[in-house]
Amino acid sequence: MLSEQFPEWAGLPVRPVAESGWDNRTFRIGDDMVARLPSAAEYALAVDKEQRWLPLLAPRLPVPVPVPLAKGRPGAGYPFEWSVYRWLDGEPASADRIYDPVRFALDLAGFLAALRTIDTTGGPQPGKHNWFRGATLRTYDAQTERALTALDGDIDTGPAREIWKTALEARWDGTDRWFHGDVAAGNLLLDGGGLAAVIDFGTCGVGDPSCDLAIAWTSLTADGRRAFRERLPVDEEAVNARRVLAAILADHSRDR
Repeated sequence: MLSEQFPEWAGLPVRPVAESGWDNRTFRIGDDMVARLPSAAEYALAVDKEQRWLPLLAPRLPVPVPVPLAKGRPGAGYPFEWSVYRWLDGEPASADRIYDPVRFALDLAGFLAALRTIDTTGGPQPGKHNWFRGATLRTYDAQTERALTALDGDIDTGPAREIWKTALEARWDGTDRWFHGDVAAGNLLLDGGGLAAVIDFGTCGVGDPSCDLAIAWTSLTADGRRAFRERLPVDEEAVNARRVLAAILADHSRDR
C-alpha cells in the first residue's frame, strides 16, 4: 500500500509495533512515522474523525498528541481507510515507570482541563464511532448490570449497585465538552517518568467528559487521585459513577 499510495515512503523499512493495541494494527514507517490500520469496520469509523479534528486539537493541548500526515485508502486486500502519523517517542505509563505520581496526576488533569476548554462547535457527538462515550450514563445501564451480575461472588456488588443507582439519578449539565474517551495507561506515554504524550483518540468526541475520570481509580495513586481531583474539578456524583465503572472494568479484565 505504501508503494501504491505513498511512493515517496516506499523505500522506508516497515515493522510492527510491539504494543500495537486492540483497535488498530500499528506499524513503524522508518524512524519518524507510524501507520495505524483499523482492525475491524467499527474501528475504521474513527479514521475520518481523527483526520479532521486532531490537527485542530493538537495546538491547543499542553502535551503532544498524534497529528495525521496522510490518509490511506483500502488496498492490497485491506478493506479500510487508515492513517499515517508522526511517531511520538515515549513508553506506555505504568506504576513502576512513573517518577512522581502526584506530578503525573497533575499533568494529566491539566491535559484534560485544556481539552475541555476547546470549542466544541461541530464536534463529534457520541455514537457508533466511539461506542457512545460521552453519552448519558443510562446508555450503559444494561451493560453495567450485566457486568455486575457476572462479578457476583467475586466482588461485593451490592455497594456498587447502590452507587450506580445514585449516579443514574445525577444530571449532567448538558454542556458539551471535548473528551478523550479512552484515558488508559497504554495511551499515556512517558519520557523520563513524566507525561510526554497522549495517543489514540479513536473514542474522542464532545459530550459529557466524565468518561475520562475512570483513570483516577485504574492508574493513579491515592495521593495522585487527590491532586487530580483538585486540579480538575468534578461533581461528586460523576466521581461516584466513574469509580464504579473503573472497578467493574478492572475486575472484569482480570477475570478474562
